Amino acid sequence: MKTIIEPFRIKSVEPVFVTTPEERESILKAAFYNPFLIDARHVLIDLLTDSGTSAMSSYQWAGMMQGDESYAGSSSFFHFERVVKSITGMPFIIPTHQGRASEKILFSILGGPGKFFISNTLFDTTRANIEFSGATGIDLLCEEGKHPAIPAPFKGNLDTAALKQCIQEKGAKNIPAVILTITNNSGGGQPVSMRNIKAVKAICAAHHIPFYIDACRFAENAYFIKLREDGYQNRSIEDIAREMFSYADGATMSAKKDAFANIGGFLALHDEALARECRNLLIITEGFPTYGGLAGRDLEAIAIGLKEVMEESYLQYRIRSIEYLSDKLHAAGVPVMRPAGGHAIYIDSKAFLPHIPVTQYPGQALVCELYLAGGIRSVEIGSLMFGKYDEAGALVPAAMELVRLAIPRRVYTQSHIDYVAEVVIDVFQRRESIKGLQITEEAPLLRHFTAKLRPVV
Repeated sequence: MKTIIEPFRIKSVEPVFVTTPEERESILKAAFYNPFLIDARHVLIDLLTDSGTSAMSSYQWAGMMQGDESYAGSSSFFHFERVVKSITGMPFIIPTHQGRASEKILFSILGGPGKFFISNTLFDTTRANIEFSGATGIDLLCEEGKHPAIPAPFKGNLDTAALKQCIQEKGAKNIPAVILTITNNSGGGQPVSMRNIKAVKAICAAHHIPFYIDACRFAENAYFIKLREDGYQNRSIEDIAREMFSYADGATMSAKKDAFANIGGFLALHDEALARECRNLLIITEGFPTYGGLAGRDLEAIAIGLKEVMEESYLQYRIRSIEYLSDKLHAAGVPVMRPAGGHAIYIDSKAFLPHIPVTQYPGQALVCELYLAGGIRSVEIGSLMFGKYDEAGALVPAAMELVRLAIPRRVYTQSHIDYVAEVVIDVFQRRESIKGLQITEEAPLLRHFTAKLRPVV
């Protein structure tokens, strides 16, 4: 049938609150034109992130009641460890309070001045933790991924020819790791093919460079492989996921994405000596190795969620729902990333607002207008998030100027999604009236979280 139905029933509901356009104008001004600074109670449809915003299942809530809160050797940890080992095939599993904690631990050990980490596209916290260590992050996205409007099946792939050239230029000894983000969040939520994963692994192995996976959305990536890559149509999601991880030396994951959890993450490794170093740092910063900054109930929720996310009925609904919104916007002429990604809609704000120069942050201007028009909170993934300054203080823009509408898992219904489409299309039809923004205050790292802006006069 053509109608998309949620493969679940709703047992508990949470109210949302409507604001007037006048109220939203005042709220946005008080938040310095940065939706991160808006109170959640003033947001109608919250698409800021899909991280930690999922609706947990009745099985997860029941599991939380069984959480073992022992400080050391919690039975909930061993349940969590068994599940992560079964999916990743990695023997050393280190829980953390979220993905960026795993990144902080790993890059504090592997990073440092003169080091280079290569990726298809590093997301914001990954890049920030690399740079905080003194190292440099390099994105080598495939050519197809650089063109939002042109469809291709695996636009999240890493450019393997560019990887070989980069290794030759930087020297293998100066590259502690190559990291594949699956799916490629900064690149439009686009998947990475198994063929690309294997090719990257082969290049890394030939140069004795460790290969890591940023696995936040591993199940969505596995489902795209099943749909789009020859030879995988008849294989289970769990089997495909195991193969993806089999090529990696390690993995980081925020369980706040593809494990439906509201908090949590992990670092998975093959290298026992590195795992020992990571655990030592974990104890200083996160907690004992069998809880890693999490309550036992959180470990239970993650273990259950990691199994639930690989159910094909859920993944079919999830990917089709994102595609549904993408198709509606595309039909109305809205410039969106094609094809649809796994967890979000990405609007090409440069094409949406061609009259606003990059130096006036067209993505952030669009984010603000979506909130003003319909109470929708989204996030800019462009030069506010990733832009740098050169030695003369001029902005070096990001590769793309995108706005992400991240859809929380199992939270919104089709009528919510139809409302989002209506708001976006309304804004698109009067886009010429939207004005740019300028920064008035910013932090040195991850500035988009706390930056203050004002309209350009």
